[in-house]
Parts: sequence; structure tokens; C-alpha cells
Amino acid sequence: MNGREKILGALCGKNRGRPPLWVMRQAGRYLPEYRALKEKHSFLKMVKTPELAVEVTLQPLKRFDFDAAILFSDILVIPEAMGQAYHFRDAGGIQMEFSADSPQKIDQLKILDAAEKLDYVGQSIHLLRKELGESKALLGFCGSPWTLACYMIDGGSTDGFPKTRMLARKEPLLFYELLKKITSVLIEYVKMQRQSGVDALQIFDSWHSLCPFEKAEEWSLRWIKDIVKSAPSNLPIILYAKASNNRLESLANTGVQCLSLDHEVDLFKSRCILSKKLSLQGNLNPKILESNPQQVITETRKLLTQMKGDSGHILNLGHGIRPTARIDCMEALVATNLSFR
Repeated sequence: MNGREKILGALCGKNRGRPPLWVMRQAGRYLPEYRALKEKHSFLKMVKTPELAVEVTLQPLKRFDFDAAILFSDILVIPEAMGQAYHFRDAGGIQMEFSADSPQKIDQLKILDAAEKLDYVGQSIHLLRKELGESKALLGFCGSPWTLACYMIDGGSTDGFPKTRMLARKEPLLFYELLKKITSVLIEYVKMQRQSGVDALQIFDSWHSLCPFEKAEEWSLRWIKDIVKSAPSNLPIILYAKASNNRLESLANTGVQCLSLDHEVDLFKSRCILSKKLSLQGNLNPKILESNPQQVITETRKLLTQMKGDSGHILNLGHGIRPTARIDCMEALVATNLSFR
């Protein structure tokens, strides 16, 4: 089986042999070739220029024998297409052009032509599909409505996104209107990615844990369900949400084919809780890639042994790879997975 077959097999719980492997946020500052490209072009230019996006997407696959490539893009292309531009702060973090925290500002966000403005993403996917052929899977992604709303309402990266949580509680109808707008654009965006050639798509509900348990359905999960229901029937969807064990079943009930689990959750125990029909992705601690090859081998073998025989397991990190990851550690992770039987 090639990488594409292994990924698609695992997403329907029918994979055989070693679990497929790709790494969340593969394109990253840990690769010297990425840093060299970043010196010539801004992040947003690389995202919006199909040829550059393809180059960055393929960089990890030229070094490591992953089973899939993940599109080089950004979750915040959605609010930008709706008319809320963003940039990166000099000190780090995201800065939106304005805060979508009033009826007037939310009303000015456009949805009719937003998907068309994201055509550069479709072009990147078309090019990648040609480059990858049939041997490797291609994964698209998007942010969840709740996670995007956090950035849009607070106006960028903040600690705990207090303005978003306050607006959601004090002005639920206004909050509903914003999430409805975001979701409508995401539905078209997901369809476009599938039509352009992705094999599967991951939704990142990165700030799910900020939703109080009693508000998780209203603020986050119902909107994810809308996206899943509207997605092409032949598109497997993976949901990543940083959440505790008591939320796993509600995440699984969104209708996705696979849950991507944070490294703080016990993957084997999660499998015992969740339906066998649901595939699981994860969930090595990203910090091990900053340690040494032997520790990587030990931790990877431990996880693979725990999940041995699980035909719906995709080996991955429990969060995105960090810029301080070591290349020799990544090599050890890939080699350990390839040799595991």
C-alpha cells in the first residue's frame, strides 16, 4: 500500500500494517530550507502564491518519508477573504485589522464572494495534486468557526480571548450572526478544497477548551456539524480540538471520521471510550522532537505498541511541530514508524 492508500484506509478503519504518518503543520521553521525561503518572501506571500505554497508544502516530503502532505496555508485566510485583513506582530502573534465586536463591524464582513477570493488556495491544491500523483495523500484544512471568531472578535492573539467569551454570553444573537457568516464561507471553502484535489480535510478547533462545557455545543460543535453535513460525502474529515477526556464523545458526535487528540489525552484509553468506527490521530508530545533520537524512538515505540492492531490509527503529534524541533529527531520518528511491525 502506498501512503495515500494507508491514510484513506486508516480514515475508514481499514488500514493494515504500520499506521500511516504525517506531522501536523509539516511546513515549519525547523527546516533550514523553509527559513531560507522565508528570508526572501513574507509568510502571507508564500500562502497566496501557489508556486511558493507548493514548494513549502513539499519541503518536508523531500526530507522525510511521510504518507501525506498538508497544504501550506493559514486558517485566517477566511476572515481576510471576508474583509478582515491580518498581519503578524513584530513581537509575535496575530493582529487583525479591526475587531469584529459590534453589529456594524460584523455586518460589513462579506460572504458572497469570499470563497472566490480564496482561488489561490485551489490553484495550490491543483498543482500539489499533480506533483504528488497517487503515491501520497494531500490534506487540506480550515479553522473552526469558534476558533476563527476568537481572533476576529478579540482582534488578534490574546490570552484567553476575553472579548469573544463576553460577547458570546452578553450578545448571543450577534455572536450567532457572526458564526453563521463564518460557517457559510467555510462550507464553500471545504467544498472547493475537495474539488481541487484534497483527499481529506482537518478542522482545527484549537481554542475549543475555552468554551465552557455547557456552552461547547452552542458556541462550537453545532457549527462544526453544519460544515460536516454540508461537506462532500467522499471527503473524510478529521477534527482536532484541544479538550479533556469528558469532551471526547461530544467531539465524536460531530459526525467526523477521525479525531485528532492532544498529547495530554491518553490515546489508548480514548480508544476504549470511543466507537471503533471512529479513527484516531495522534498523539506524541511535540516536545520529544526537541530531545534526542533515542528518546523519540522509545516514546514512538511505546505509543505504537499501545495502539498495535488498531486499523484506524494515524500516527501524529498531539499538536503542531514547533520551530525548535530537531531534524535528527524527526528522522528517528519516521524510521521508527517505517520499521514497526
